[in-house]
Amino acid sequence: MQSIQSSQEAIALENKYGAHNYHPLPVVLAKGEGVFLWDVEGKRYYDFLSAYSAVNQGHCHPRIKNALIEQAGTLTLTSRAFYNDVLGPFEKYLTEYFGFDKVLPMNTGAEGVETAIKIARKWGYEKKGIPENKAKIIVAENNFHGRTTTIISFSNDENARKNFGPYTAGFAKIAYDDISALKEALKDPEVVAFLVEPIQGEAGVYVPSEDYIRKAKEACSEKGVLFIADEIQTGIARTGSLLAVCGNCTCAGHCERQASYTKPDMLILGKAISGGFYPVSAVLADDDIMNVIKPGQHGSTFGGNPLGTQVAMTALEVVRDEHLAQNARKLGAIFRDRMNVLVGKYDIIKLVRGKGLLNAVVINDSEESSTAWDICVALKDNGLLAKPTHGNIIRFAPPLVMTEEQLHECCDIIEKTIKGFN
Repeated sequence: MQSIQSSQEAIALENKYGAHNYHPLPVVLAKGEGVFLWDVEGKRYYDFLSAYSAVNQGHCHPRIKNALIEQAGTLTLTSRAFYNDVLGPFEKYLTEYFGFDKVLPMNTGAEGVETAIKIARKWGYEKKGIPENKAKIIVAENNFHGRTTTIISFSNDENARKNFGPYTAGFAKIAYDDISALKEALKDPEVVAFLVEPIQGEAGVYVPSEDYIRKAKEACSEKGVLFIADEIQTGIARTGSLLAVCGNCTCAGHCERQASYTKPDMLILGKAISGGFYPVSAVLADDDIMNVIKPGQHGSTFGGNPLGTQVAMTALEVVRDEHLAQNARKLGAIFRDRMNVLVGKYDIIKLVRGKGLLNAVVINDSEESSTAWDICVALKDNGLLAKPTHGNIIRFAPPLVMTEEQLHECCDIIEKTIKGFN
């Protein structure tokens, strides 16, 4: 492999030989540890993106790394043509951890969403009696569930949609955080499910009304419709609880005893479930839903492989043992307090919103402006990495292993940078 000597060389290689399907910040990373990243030239940065919340446990967590190395030297892949000695323990561990009967393991978040869609439709035909090919799934406007052909069919992000049609039918779009709109859509007898993010991350960290998730689940249950929670980005302690649907509960396990817990009919997980070491995703449901899937109807060569499942179990142990949900809740409150001080001091910041350590600062400029991008470039120069979303919004989501002292240092960097733009 060619040895990279400079950031400029690495960027030039990507531009020449790689598809231009991303627009990265101009930094070339070569090392990560905990909350820190280092570039090719050796400069250190605070990571405030966490690979879109895939590395909640911090970069290169030694416990997860050791689990990966040990399993990689024993058995990595068998396909599902055979049993292996890790998948069963993983399935037991995961279902007990989150309180469901069954799990269907896959690899990526988008695969998890596609899996949930297939299960919901099949359940609708076989359990609810919907006429074949008539099943509808309700989704929310400004959603982000991935970029496969099916998923972009119900996206209203034209950059992701345009010139990728024809689009897949069978989806009804409603306003997010609008129970009246949901109840109206649920009047359609052909609806089988409501697929929703408990917090819309990619859209700019939109946190719904406090009782939205609970009321949405209740409305779905009244109509015999599945409530599907996409917790790929919000799950695994990111928002200050094990799952965003857990409300204020931080326990790792079945928490129906918690008044704030809304148990979805199907739960989609990905990203931090494996701590950034290996792509793992999962769809969880109880037997009456999951048992509609029979041999040959869905699968993946790599889904449920020994390497990924061993890594995922260890990554979830780290979340529990290091109390990462509690830390995210505590530091998130501190971060929003610090950012709200900046809202009062600097006109360029319009507002801050979020939950736990999933937060966003809205820049007082148009979506078409480059201000948020320019601020992120300046943040990089000052030693902190973040990325804009939707033009004028900057998402701030550091690894959950961050300390209070480190967080305050990062807030100082953010204020120093913002001050230069005011």
